[in-house]
Amino acid sequence: MPSIDELTIADRPESWAGLGFDIAEDRCRIGVVQLRLAGPQAGSGIVGWSLRELASVELDGIPTGIADGPPVADAVAPTHPNGVIAIDHIVVVSPALGRSVRILKAAGMDLRRVREEPTSAGAPRQAFFRLGEVILEVVQEPEEVLERAGGPDRPAFFWGLALRVSDLERAVEAMQPHVGSIRPAVQPGRRIATLRRSAGLAVPVALIS
Repeated sequence: MPSIDELTIADRPESWAGLGFDIAEDRCRIGVVQLRLAGPQAGSGIVGWSLRELASVELDGIPTGIADGPPVADAVAPTHPNGVIAIDHIVVVSPALGRSVRILKAAGMDLRRVREEPTSAGAPRQAFFRLGEVILEVVQEPEEVLERAGGPDRPAFFWGLALRVSDLERAVEAMQPHVGSIRPAVQPGRRIATLRRSAGLAVPVALIS
């Protein structure tokens, strides 16, 4: 099945280092995924990714490349000083969820389920794909946003990340004052906290237990 090798973010390495991530030049490994922090000159937010075992790089407009190297062994995955141990899920927003799901499945991605209940943020539906240790969460754009943004014919796009931590309270304390309060997550039995804009990151990030 496809899995993620690298995620490129238009962010400064020092912004992540200041939040307690181990950075080597412009690289930061989280679990089995390499983050390349390419700086604001690379664009905005998450600007692309590379995957293994993918049948096509045509992923409904999501900028995608094919990775050549083998997966990183789980046994050597680092724990960052702030307690982050892995990428839990990556969020993609789609103006046409059914279309995006068909395209991602055709590229070989493993669809686990479609959730038909609205989220607290107003997304009416979500689809979940397994990419190795990471979940890809594809969210239907809310109707009112869809109308303002120009309708359903636009491509899907990256939105944000949720990072799994070994101890949520400790991680939130380590990143203060840049993290909001802990609250129940959509996933039963789990909790989540969202980084504030004061963290200075180019992409929305949440911490999840």
